[in-house]
Amino acid sequence: MKKIFLLTLFITAFTIAKAQKIDSIFVNLYTDSLKKGTYNYINVDGLMTNGKYLPLDSNHIIFKSNYGKFYGNSLWIYPDFKPAKVHISVCLKNNPASLQEFDIYVKRKEDGPLKSTEQVLEEMKGSKRKRN
Repeated sequence: MKKIFLLTLFITAFTIAKAQKIDSIFVNLYTDSLKKGTYNYINVDGLMTNGKYLPLDSNHIIFKSNYGKFYGNSLWIYPDFKPAKVHISVCLKNNPASLQEFDIYVKRKEDGPLKSTEQVLEEMKGSKRKRN
């Protein structure tokens, strides 16, 4: 009886482990450019062999870039960065063939102060007048 239980446990554990294997990875960027002087999150999802997606982090992925420093999934771009873009590569730690490489441009123009609610409403009123 004990042998049957252990055999069943082993088969179940093997099946679960196999079902959770990462088949491929996909990079989903939340932005079209990186910002200097801040952390920029690089989202990587894994397609599992069972068809489900799983968000991956630095426990599963090797992150590299030609500039800046990765802290987990976040790339820090130094404020004095001059080039137009950063080259990034990601791959599964246990599958170097899953390598994905891409370039992301760095935002050139600094963000100005946000408009007040009144300014936005006034602009909306002005655009309505132009359409009529």
